[in-house]
Amino acid sequence: MSAAPLTIAIVQIPLPKRSRQAAIASALNTAPTYRALAPKGLVRKDYLNGPAGGGGVYTWRSRGDAEAWYDAEWKARMTKMFGAEPLVTYYECAVTVDNIAGETIVRDSQ
Repeated sequence: MSAAPLTIAIVQIPLPKRSRQAAIASALNTAPTYRALAPKGLVRKDYLNGPAGGGGVYTWRSRGDAEAWYDAEWKARMTKMFGAEPLVTYYECAVTVDNIAGETIVRDSQ
């Protein structure tokens, strides 16, 4: 039995690149917030840090779950925190190649 496709949200915040140590410290500081979002549909968050800025790649159970998190209040909070407005882009994810588990997962149910 296959599940419904997941939603990938890529959040980009235009910032100067931080050192790896600063990025890790920041991620560890906010990780409990994102761990607590599991019941609200967050499957995984990968933190990003690079020359184009910071952000994250988020895997959500549904687009509705993602949009419920990235509301106007969240956007205002992130803009105030980082001094730059975040950009959120959504993608449907129906197929995942998982090389750790050694499998390809297809999600095609409605």
